[in-house]
Amino acid sequence: MTNDVAERTLSAPDALRPWIDGIEIGVAVAVDGESDGGASREPFTRVPDTLTKVVVRVDENGHRDTLVVGPSTRATYHTSKRLASCAQVRLGPGTARPLLGVAAVELVGRVVRLGDLPGASARQLADELRWLEGEDAVGRLMEVLPERLAGDDGAGRSRREVLRAAVEALSTDSGHVPSQVRELARRLAVSERQLRNLFAEGVGVSPKHFARIGRVRHVLAHAGSTGWAELAASTGYYDQSHMTADFRTLMGVPPRSFFTGRLPVAQPCQSLSRV
Repeated sequence: MTNDVAERTLSAPDALRPWIDGIEIGVAVAVDGESDGGASREPFTRVPDTLTKVVVRVDENGHRDTLVVGPSTRATYHTSKRLASCAQVRLGPGTARPLLGVAAVELVGRVVRLGDLPGASARQLADELRWLEGEDAVGRLMEVLPERLAGDDGAGRSRREVLRAAVEALSTDSGHVPSQVRELARRLAVSERQLRNLFAEGVGVSPKHFARIGRVRHVLAHAGSTGWAELAASTGYYDQSHMTADFRTLMGVPPRSFFTGRLPVAQPCQSLSRV
């Protein structure tokens, strides 16, 4: 049997789009090696990701978890786990602290239960979401988020505006070559150190690493439709060798090797680690 993944994408309300990057509801049906002698375990790739996610998961035994999945700085390779259903909300830059009570940098490389985070607000949110599934869980989170943001002061809003402008400038998603960090700091009238601090608090990784992850994800999305040299230039690399070296650092293998033996990229429910 092979993986059968059903996934739906929902739209966040307009007022919450700066705070919510995306929402997915999915069900992943995968063979568990423990039930068939391990003969049909399906491999997949979890690619680097700069976003923090809140996930409500129900496994095949009915066990429920409300998880926080932090940013991942390197690709990892896995085999399929148990059947799971999940609702996943991808948090935008600057959302981790007001919603979860912790800086994004504290979540890098981690999958933790929401209720295990310090602070009463995280435990309360975990209790509210734990018994909900799918769109009900997402709907409750949409109700809670404005309440958590209501006490935000002007200084906080100003920092997030700078952060979001920097994220946009360093992103490859908007069809431009990402800015250089030094030039970007000058344009935003902040020091490079201030910019690094903003990214640590609101994203979890440095501006430079954020841009590197974005470029590698761009290569993953467009390889095969564009030549290597052209892809390197359009993504902001000095040349093709620079792209190859950066890809290998983050993905573990060079681009040609990855795409020759390419594994499926993880869907939301697949990408959850056991905790």
